[in-house]
Amino acid sequence: MVKSGTRHPFLGRYKVGFMKNGKIVSLDSKVYSNAGYSIDLTPGITERAVFHIDNCYNIPNLRSRGFICLTNTVSNTAFRGFGGPQGMIITENWMHEVATILKMDPVKLRYMNMYREGDTTHFNQPLINCTIRRCWQECLSNSHYWERKKQVDAFNMENRWKKRGISVIPTKFGIAFTVKFMNQAGALVHIYKDGSILLTHGGTEMGQGLHTKMIQVACETLGVPIEKVHISETSTDKVPNTSATAASAGSDLNGMAVLNACRKLNERLAPFKAANLKGTWEEWVNAAYLKRVGLSATGFYKTPDIGYDFTTNSGNPFNYFCYGAACSEVEIDCLTGDHSILRSDIVMDVGDSLNPAIDIGQIEGAFMQGYGLFVLEEERYSLDGFLYTRGPGTYKIPSFNDVPAVFNVSLLKGVSNPRAVYSSKAIGEPPLFLASSVFFAIKEAISDARTEEGLDGIFRIDSPATAEAIRMACSDRFTRQFPAPDPNTFKPWSTVI
Repeated sequence: MVKSGTRHPFLGRYKVGFMKNGKIVSLDSKVYSNAGYSIDLTPGITERAVFHIDNCYNIPNLRSRGFICLTNTVSNTAFRGFGGPQGMIITENWMHEVATILKMDPVKLRYMNMYREGDTTHFNQPLINCTIRRCWQECLSNSHYWERKKQVDAFNMENRWKKRGISVIPTKFGIAFTVKFMNQAGALVHIYKDGSILLTHGGTEMGQGLHTKMIQVACETLGVPIEKVHISETSTDKVPNTSATAASAGSDLNGMAVLNACRKLNERLAPFKAANLKGTWEEWVNAAYLKRVGLSATGFYKTPDIGYDFTTNSGNPFNYFCYGAACSEVEIDCLTGDHSILRSDIVMDVGDSLNPAIDIGQIEGAFMQGYGLFVLEEERYSLDGFLYTRGPGTYKIPSFNDVPAVFNVSLLKGVSNPRAVYSSKAIGEPPLFLASSVFFAIKEAISDARTEEGLDGIFRIDSPATAEAIRMACSDRFTRQFPAPDPNTFKPWSTVI
């Protein structure tokens, strides 16, 4: 962490216009990204934050500006979400504040302003196959939100120093590299005369199941059992000029390249299949070999109809969007700031999943990683830019005990995506932001505790919502004994960013 940096901290400032009925009519936002001492990937990360400042909401009049800040810390860099979660939590924060001002359930406010099929974003990209409202309604149904909300209210009425909160949060995540030339991939497929297949593609397997999905694509396209396909580790002497396995596009780009190569081979084998309809795979392959037909093919894919121009606010920066919703319930200890996640329910649109087991695992992993981002992982620096929180003693990451006691993940059924391989959707980054449902559930619990102290209305708690932050935000007769000192009277030993 001292050398490589971390995810970019962001500061958001905003002005929001809304009607008495809750309809959001305007937003003017500024996001400030802490780059550290060098630029690194900060421009792209700031761009994505600006693109995702709307999250799932149709705001008729929207202006969003991003600013890159040079500071004295280590240079920050890319991490899962790439600026998207930072932009979206800024929006969800002011949505929560609007709901507080209007004394309106945030669930109703969010649904009222949610995108519909055919709406256009603030960067003028139309939303095709927009399933966010389906995800939202299914999440409310699966989680029994309205029933549990009454139970949470009843619990809070009966308990002073333990409080519960429940929150539902949506997400919309754009899939593609916003740098156009990176949206390309290649593949190489060999068929040997014994019928075995060797597959190489340009993506890097890092435990996310990419190799497994690519084998599945090859098997489905060629019509062979999975035992026939062997995969070669990624190497540029096989597939050159590979793009980074990033932007959640690994399966999309490389899967289409594998599909392209396999379809070429199918065309070459078609005459031999037609001549021997009852033949086996091995017989067709051997017949092609004896007729001197090439049994090796390269595949290539470039994402079509993509590219955005900031000067004219036109074009499509993303190939398509992933949607999802999560409901989380938490319990906090108002005296210690400790908390536990009682239950989380997630509904995710992954299109026609290539591998549901892998996708559910990715959703669970992303959720817990996002939970660390929004609730646990606090960075403390000296004023000279020296990182204090550099190990497990001071920098807290999620552990087994942090997994929700009840954790339900479901995939939206009956959806398709013509923009990706076999109608699937990307899964790496989109679910991460759903962990902010824990953050906002904590905020709801704190709000109830503050109400008992006569403190209604908007209050500020920054992410991450650590135990210290939760305790002090509850604001009671104990915390009032430790008022915040005048910042002009001392030099702080650390700062949180």
